Formats: sequence, C-alpha cells, structure tokens
Amino acid sequence: MKEFAHIPVMLEECMDGLDIKDGGVYFDGTIGGGGHSYEILKRSAPSGKLIATDLDDDAISAADKRLSEFSGRYKIFKSNYKEYEKVLELAEVEQLDGVMLDFGVSSFQLDCEERGFSYMKPDAPLDMRMNRSSNLTAEIVVNEYSVKELTKILKEYGEEKFASQIALNIVKARENKPLKTCGELVEIIENSIPAKFKLNGPCSRKSFQAIRIVVNGELEGLYACVLGITRKLKKGGRIAILTFHSLEDRIVKQAFRYLECDCICNKNLPVCVCGKKKEIEIITKKPITASVKEMAINSRSKCAKLRIAEKII
Repeated sequence: MKEFAHIPVMLEECMDGLDIKDGGVYFDGTIGGGGHSYEILKRSAPSGKLIATDLDDDAISAADKRLSEFSGRYKIFKSNYKEYEKVLELAEVEQLDGVMLDFGVSSFQLDCEERGFSYMKPDAPLDMRMNRSSNLTAEIVVNEYSVKELTKILKEYGEEKFASQIALNIVKARENKPLKTCGELVEIIENSIPAKFKLNGPCSRKSFQAIRIVVNGELEGLYACVLGITRKLKKGGRIAILTFHSLEDRIVKQAFRYLECDCICNKNLPVCVCGKKKEIEIITKKPITASVKEMAINSRSKCAKLRIAEKII
C-alpha cells in the first residue's frame, strides 16, 4: 500500500480562523494525514492539547506517526466525529478552545485504487468505505438498492439531473451480472447522459459523490453535530468547518444561523417566550474559498468552502 499522503486544504485560513493559543484544548474531527492537527499542536505549543478522531485506520496510523514529536499532547480515537460527546468523555475534556472539522475525502483515499472512491480508477472495487470495518459498501448499494432508492440517492445527494435514467440503467446492467468495479459503474453513468451534457469531460463525479455519502452516512446527524460540538466551545472559542459540496455547506450554514439567532419565537408574539440567546458570532459572513495559487497546486481545494464562528456565551 502506498504511503498516506494528504495536502490540508486552506491550512493558513483554518489556523487563522481558529485563533490558536498556547494551552488551548482543540478537537480535530477528521484527522486525515494530520496536516491541520500538526499545525494546531505546533501553534498551541508548548502546552496545547489535541483530541482527534478518524474512522480510517490508515489515516490514524499516518497521523500518529506525523504527530509523534508532540507525544503526550494529543490523543487520537477511532471514531466518527459525530460521536464527539463520547470521545470527549473518554478524553476527560468538558470544554474546547477550538474545533476543526474537515468533511472531505482525503487525497490518499481518492488515489488509493483498492479503496474504490474514484471514478478515475476503472479497475478499483466498488467500496468507498471510510471505515473499512463497516458492512455497507458501494457494491451493495448499486447491486441491491431498488430503482426508486437509487434515483432518490443520485438526485438528493448528487444533485444529478439524469438520476432516474442512471438508476434504471444500473438495475438493467446488474440483471446480467453484479457490478464489481468503478469502471463498470462509470460506463453505465456515462452512457446514461446525453452527449451534449458531456462537453466538459466525465460526468460520473456527482453519482460517485452520492453513493459515497450513503455508504458513509455523511449527512446523517450532521446538523445536530454542528450545533452540539459548537456548544462545547468555551466563550471565545472558535470552530472552523471545511465542506466540499453544497449539501454539507448548506447544513453548516443553517446550523450557524440558528446558533446566531437571539430569538426563535413566532414574530406575532408580543414578547419572547423561547429563551433562545445568541450563542455565536459568525466570523465568515460568506464562506472563504481557496486562493487561485492553492487551487493550482491542490485541485481538491477548488470546491472547498470554509466557515468560521466564535462562541460568545
């Protein structure tokens, strides 16, 4: 297996947004190759602490190796960041000075053929699991889900205009033999889309994104997670969230807006009865995007959006 390599997206923007301080306690929700975590530990030296999570054993191993110089200042848990309450309890931490959440798939996962994440790897197995001990794979989704289920997945999670035709053709193809590789799925997708819509190259990205989201349950509980983990911040603590598609970004935006509200009562009521108080100040009124220079170096950064907020109570 190739070495785990991953370029952290908008590294400086994330670190500036977190406003890292010595002695702070920070949470990195998807440690990946440890790029963001390394800078958090470096900039919070000499006594800053880090709690991190990831579902990928390869990522955990690579990050542990990369962070070894900070031994004693960090703990990595094999867990979904949505299980932050359990993780923080195990780490004996009640409040945080900063939270870093990166929702993207790592460059290593995309480039590693055996992981089956990329439509650019035709011989790769239909896998797409971030947690390789999970039972649900992309192969199960494409071979066992109904036309109706597949259409809904492709339409809602991939925002795919030709979802119904792709789903129908997947089901027809698997009647002859089960679909096993990314290349087989790509061929079905490409043949389902009219030629005039394929002027800008392969059209499989949206469908692969949709199936990956289902395999990994990426959007399930995301809104509640953003609310809950933001509330774990101390007053003045910061949360920085990197998203890589519109569905994630929309959820983060909605969660931040709710936390920033001072009252959620019906506007017809004469006085507030909900007791809701403004909890955060949104630092990024519009999401930050990568610079042209970074996009040229790291193509993965092209669709990234960064939102930052500060806890005020």
